[in-house]
Amino acid sequence: MKTSSPGKILLGLVFILGFSLNGNAQFFKKLAKKAERAAERTVERRVETETSKKTDQALDSILEPGSGGKRQSPPSPGTTGGQGGSNGNTGGNPDTGSTTDAGGPKTIQVYSKFDFVPGDKQLFFDDFSNDFIGDFPSKWNTNAGGELVTLGDSSQKWLELKSGFNIYYIPDVPQLPEEYTIEFDLAAVGLDAKTSSTSKVAITLSDDDKFNPGANNAYAEIPFCQYAAIGVTVQNNINGRREIRSTVKADLRDEVLETPHISIAVNKLRFRLWVNEVKYIDVPRLVAPGAVIHTVKFLANGFRDGTEKVFISNLKVAEGGVDLRRKLISEGKISTNAILFDSGSANLQPQSMGVIRQISQVMLQESSINLKIVGHTDADGSDETNMQLSKDRAAAVKNALVGIYNIDASRLSVDGKGESVPVSDNNSPAGKAQNRRVEFIRQ
Repeated sequence: MKTSSPGKILLGLVFILGFSLNGNAQFFKKLAKKAERAAERTVERRVETETSKKTDQALDSILEPGSGGKRQSPPSPGTTGGQGGSNGNTGGNPDTGSTTDAGGPKTIQVYSKFDFVPGDKQLFFDDFSNDFIGDFPSKWNTNAGGELVTLGDSSQKWLELKSGFNIYYIPDVPQLPEEYTIEFDLAAVGLDAKTSSTSKVAITLSDDDKFNPGANNAYAEIPFCQYAAIGVTVQNNINGRREIRSTVKADLRDEVLETPHISIAVNKLRFRLWVNEVKYIDVPRLVAPGAVIHTVKFLANGFRDGTEKVFISNLKVAEGGVDLRRKLISEGKISTNAILFDSGSANLQPQSMGVIRQISQVMLQESSINLKIVGHTDADGSDETNMQLSKDRAAAVKNALVGIYNIDASRLSVDGKGESVPVSDNNSPAGKAQNRRVEFIRQ
């Protein structure tokens, strides 16, 4: 029996409605996943004046190589904590921002190869938590426009980077020192097989404090193209003349779909860039000699209007990030705030592995070196508690060096000083963060 015309129309409408609902469900499912991962990144980098919340202790796998322990997502997108606060002495443990990627839970083996060392003196941080949805963020400037949005059901706020030629987004970062690090998260929606090879997000370090590239700049492009593998491009200008432009082969098509975390380290002239845990750029003389970098600028280009959108959040700029290997060999002693722990415990956080890896490299290269590892805390809590905590944290670092990097345990000793040797004021969050540190002393 043939279906009547009204019947055909009805069947067609049902089919279209089902397809549309399924498409929307998939779209929002992807947004929710992006938002979840973004929230996890946020918890890692919250400023330390915010409130701490409980988390699981899954980072114990750091001290048990090969355990493959799963790390759970934060209890809610709005969880607060902090890179500084998560290294505190007392109180409930904040969420550590541990991540579970689309490819499965990360193991410590991944982090053990991550050689990025974040700066330990914070110069700028913004996750837009103090701004309102729909507003342009108060600590940024632009020559175009923009507003803060949320993705999916998460409360995490994102700034959309409008795509266009010479449209800049400039955070209120102070004049930068010779050595510093930059970290931020990106998210994109609407990408498909037609996403152009020109679609990119560019990061420029410039001596110009307004909306021009600057006579002296260093520049990197993160590609978002989906139909082909477009590498990571890096270039510079020195006194208005381009000296370097090259594209490093890389396939980031999957990474840019999954809220990538970008890390940049500048050590005088040297420029390095990581996407998630993989280093793609390492140019020894990219930054112009003697240049004063006034601004960090973000630019999006090549995205289709109304279809493809790209966002940024969790921008952190910090002084430091120096190569600790040379300093340890030449001076025989280093002190670092970049080894982080859960609050009130000796559980290492995964972003600490960059520093610990550098220490292991020194010991593998210089077989005659023995090290004493000394832990320090801030003044929160009792003297007795802090003394034991500092010793436990030093022991945790030793265990990581032995268990993950196969350093002979007999070459390492540990001690703790608690709160007894402060290097800064314990009456401010910034001062407390400086006092929470680990020292390595050549023996």
